[in-house]
Amino acid sequence: MKSIFLLISVCGSLLLLSGCWDRVEVNSLAIVTAAAIDKKGDNQIELSIQVFIPKTFSSGGGQEGGSSGGELVTEVASSKGKNVAEALSKLQSYMPRKIFWGQCKVFIFGEEVAKDGIQDHLDFLLRHPQTRERAYAYVGEGKAKRILETDSGMERYSAEILLEVSDLGIAMRTTLKDLNEMLIGPSHAAALPYVKISTAVKKKRKESYHFPRIFGTAVFQKDQMVGKITERETRGILWLRNEVKNYTVTVHSKELKGDVSLNPVSTDIELIPRMDGGKWKMNVNIHTEGNVVQNGTNIDFTDPKSVKKVEKVYQEAIKKRIELALQLIQHDLKTDIVDFSKEFERKYPQQWKQVENRWEEVFPEVEVKVNVKTQIRGQGLYSKPGK
Repeated sequence: MKSIFLLISVCGSLLLLSGCWDRVEVNSLAIVTAAAIDKKGDNQIELSIQVFIPKTFSSGGGQEGGSSGGELVTEVASSKGKNVAEALSKLQSYMPRKIFWGQCKVFIFGEEVAKDGIQDHLDFLLRHPQTRERAYAYVGEGKAKRILETDSGMERYSAEILLEVSDLGIAMRTTLKDLNEMLIGPSHAAALPYVKISTAVKKKRKESYHFPRIFGTAVFQKDQMVGKITERETRGILWLRNEVKNYTVTVHSKELKGDVSLNPVSTDIELIPRMDGGKWKMNVNIHTEGNVVQNGTNIDFTDPKSVKKVEKVYQEAIKKRIELALQLIQHDLKTDIVDFSKEFERKYPQQWKQVENRWEEVFPEVEVKVNVKTQIRGQGLYSKPGK
């Protein structure tokens, strides 16, 4: 009886085990690596996706920028529609594989789409069960589709170049989740990396090729692109957003008689909002420590007085970059992409309620005081002056 009971129990438990009846083989998927959304006509958009070509891997591809013997690792497919959902449905109707978004880490909005407004497109991307909230978002100059079609250089495919640069933290880095939080935040402002297509020449083949590169930042107000800022100005924004990473500052002055390059090893940013006689004020306190990575002067960093001299120049250089960025976003673009609004809302909730619907008018009037404290931690392994 015990044996019979055990057999019945085992057989019964087998019925509860999940099987593989609904599995989807990798060979039947069109794995999307990147996507681009462009404007197409008055009332339509064009969705372009960059998908892996599985046969290149089965034939031993993957060399020289993701290809072997010139064979491409990815291809770009496009379709039009009234919105992203309709364009995707049409795209799927003529593709032999099921479109899979799980590996898509790059989404690029064309410049025309960005200026018209991206909220509807972002709504689809955040609702779709397969798209990643941690995927990076960008704005492409002109047609975003062209960026997907460029060469990959040393990477496997062109979108991977943008992905790697973003991971390095040397430019603005914004995920879909970050973008949504910024747009629904108190300032309703956002910033995305701005991508252009650059040209270089392959030495072996002596032929030019095109690749994507980040050139500054696209600025958004209420989901519409209102302008863009350069790489130099973006660096000031990164300081204010406490996103400085792998970044080298080169300082120069008549007193130094040469250039000194320092790499910030740690940065601490503190935003302190104040209300003074009805005026909105913000103190920006920055403390940064850096190492000397190149000394093109005759300064000896074993001398404490010389170190203090360079620290002062270093301090002024950072302060100047931040003030340049503030001038642009406050008085030219009038867009709070540095989250001053969050700090005021947190500290002065009652006063904030009076201006939250017209913050774009109040933000340019905020008096900002920048205080920078710098410290040189190391002079490198070579102690003698460069000159």
